[in-house]
Amino acid sequence: MKLKILIGTMTGNAEYVAQAIEMDCGDLVDAVELHLMDALEPSVLDENALYLICTSTYGAGDVPDNAQRFYQALDNPPRYLGHVRYGVIALGDRTYQQTFCHGGKRFDERLQDLGAQRIGEVWCHDASEGTMAETEATVWCRQWLALALAAA
Repeated sequence: MKLKILIGTMTGNAEYVAQAIEMDCGDLVDAVELHLMDALEPSVLDENALYLICTSTYGAGDVPDNAQRFYQALDNPPRYLGHVRYGVIALGDRTYQQTFCHGGKRFDERLQDLGAQRIGEVWCHDASEGTMAETEATVWCRQWLALALAAA
């Protein structure tokens, strides 16, 4: 099974997390592909693969600039995504409590509204804790992949 990681980032943190997952979890799947959301179309979700949304939160709880077009295109026109199995890594800072990890949570809500099947819970990293998102995300992803592959 292939893992496609779709990356929404402003400063590169989500891309670093995705790269760490690619290096650490590549032995669990046939292939890992990283895709910055800048030029993605919803058709990227048509392949038989596992999808991982890895995104930061920007501004007032928005998805990052490079993910805005892809996020909007998911609804324009709306399409049924019942074949899509996905997980979410949401990066945020609990200092901004009202919008904590909303970038990832927005993607999760949109995908569920379109019928996609989330595996596990949305994983949220709190930058204010001082922990390394890359380290914690790889641990979470190994567990998530085991769950996802067992369900396949």
